[in-house]
Amino acid sequence: IAAVFFVTDRPKLAENYTEDTWLKLRDAVGAIQNSTSIKYNLEELYQAVENLCSYKVSPTLYKQLRQVCEDHVQAQIHQFREYPLCSLDNLSFLKRMNRCWQDHCRQTIMIRSIFLFLDRTYVLQNSLLPSIWDTGLELFRSHIVSDSAVQKRTVDGILEQIELERNGETVDRSLLRSLLGMLSDLQVYKDSFEERFLIETNRLYAAEGQRLMQERDVPEYLHHVARRLDEENDRIVSYLDQSTQKPLISCVEKQLLGEHMTAILQKGLSTLLDENRVTELAVLYQLFSKVKGGLSTLLQFWRDYIKSFGGEIVCTPEKDKDMVQELLDFKDKMDNVAQSCFARNEGFINAMKEAFEAFINKRPNKPAEFIAKYVDSKLRAGNKEATEEELERILDKIMIIFRFIHGKDVFEAFYKKDLAKRLLVGKSASVDAEKSMLSKLKHECGAAFTSKHHDPIQTGTFNILTMGYWPSYTPMEVHLPPEMVKLQEVFKLFYLGKHSGRKLQWQPTLGHAVLKAEFKEGKKELQVSLFQTLVLLMFNEGEEFSIEEIRTATGIEEGELRRTLQSLACGKARVLNKNPRGKDVEDGDRFNFNNDFKHKLFRIKINQIQMKETVEEQVSTTERVFQDRQYQIDAAVVRIMKMRKTLSHNLLVSELYNQLKFPVKPGDLKKRIESLIDRDYMERDKETPNQYHYVA
Repeated sequence: IAAVFFVTDRPKLAENYTEDTWLKLRDAVGAIQNSTSIKYNLEELYQAVENLCSYKVSPTLYKQLRQVCEDHVQAQIHQFREYPLCSLDNLSFLKRMNRCWQDHCRQTIMIRSIFLFLDRTYVLQNSLLPSIWDTGLELFRSHIVSDSAVQKRTVDGILEQIELERNGETVDRSLLRSLLGMLSDLQVYKDSFEERFLIETNRLYAAEGQRLMQERDVPEYLHHVARRLDEENDRIVSYLDQSTQKPLISCVEKQLLGEHMTAILQKGLSTLLDENRVTELAVLYQLFSKVKGGLSTLLQFWRDYIKSFGGEIVCTPEKDKDMVQELLDFKDKMDNVAQSCFARNEGFINAMKEAFEAFINKRPNKPAEFIAKYVDSKLRAGNKEATEEELERILDKIMIIFRFIHGKDVFEAFYKKDLAKRLLVGKSASVDAEKSMLSKLKHECGAAFTSKHHDPIQTGTFNILTMGYWPSYTPMEVHLPPEMVKLQEVFKLFYLGKHSGRKLQWQPTLGHAVLKAEFKEGKKELQVSLFQTLVLLMFNEGEEFSIEEIRTATGIEEGELRRTLQSLACGKARVLNKNPRGKDVEDGDRFNFNNDFKHKLFRIKINQIQMKETVEEQVSTTERVFQDRQYQIDAAVVRIMKMRKTLSHNLLVSELYNQLKFPVKPGDLKKRIESLIDRDYMERDKETPNQYHYVA
């Protein structure tokens, strides 16, 4: 009835009605803007707007509302233009600006709540028109913040407060957060504030870096830089826009670190390393890792320091008596720095090894001689300095230094002479320790050293398989090491001597061996296939090999070789390292011995990886897994619904993610839920489709 009334009588009543209603609304808007009480009920005002929109006067109403808001905002500018320019009043100016902004936001929200119907109908249907909230932002931006004098005064005040805080004074962070939020909301943050802020920051830290590098020592300076970075990150969290983080932190790092990297290292790295200042060294590494070229510069200075310090130990005859002990202590110290301060960075560890190798060979022969004598002093009877475990650790450390020496034959000559003397005159402290040292030397020097000792492969077991009684195997020719070939020939002569007319055909695919291996953790026995044996024995002769070099040396068929390398470098017991890392062996991969290998067992069986399953088997397995997962999802849904009885879709999905132990997509869960609904395990709520009920 009301709708019919409006249609039939609208031409007669519209003009008076809309004019009176607009006056009422304008009074309400004015009361909001002047922070006085509104005479009318808010629901009544909302209804009045809705009625006006029904009279098709929405365009006029929108224009009138905009004009009233614009008049009010324009009137606000005077309080800022006439404000005293004395610098002491900058804080008061900022507070007044913040009050004006907060009042404007509050008023705009209130006005929008009254004119919400207009905003959601007419404005929403006209894409070119800004919403009432956006109109409020536009008016404040164009009439207040975009005023050059007001904007400059505002930004000057904000920058002044930030500078005061950087100088250690306490400032009103909530005020800064509100004002910078205002600039961001008005989309003038970057142009009006950020550019000037970064320029001022650059200027401040450029001057500060130059001054403090002269005034402070390196440890103090490093802690100051770390503190400054923490402060700037805290400002970003507290009141700056997130978009400022990257350029701000880059600016601080550049001015306080990037411009002074060489000076910092020249002035303080040697002192930090000499005094073993691990805390400051860790800070140094962390800071330099943030700057472009920082770690490469630090690495070069680190390498040079090791060469210089170590060279002094080796090349100073007065220190010959304590040379080896000092080398061991120095190596321990540098290892600790690399591990605890330089984040175990492989580049730094490799640089340390290169530096040790460089300086220890500056003085030919002498380091090798003194290392041999040091070993003799530790293995000679009467040495009560260490327990067997401690002695083993000392020998391991000596071997690390020994690896850097080029003239190992010099060491060998002195070592053999001293060893013979210890054994002949009964001066050896421990037979086990002697065997341990020999084992380490054999492992380290390979054939060059072991040729003067007994063969490492001393015995073998041979199984004779009569053809016809055993499965046939495809013959494969591989390159056995001389020790194995020798054993084969010995057995062949023996067997054919007993059984003339027979023919032996070797089957390397069935062979296996137990290898004794030395790792940092200690001795281990590896139960491996013959192919794995051939590959591992290569690392007695060299440190690193490519897949092509291993294939050429062993003669193992390509597919079999890839599986063999995969079992040694990619399985559970990784006695080899693969570079680059990955699950599969690819062309171009390189392999080296994993000296850091650890395992709780003494004897470890390393299984050979079998050929990959066929496509049909893969498809079958995949389908079976998929089917099993469907059953598990169904069971979980029923279990949850049985317990909870009624549950929303989102909560059900959340519960499923907590219970299921495998990854699953939301779409797959939805399909299973639909399937259970179809099978009457559960049902949708009739009024709320996103809610389910359990069906008993």
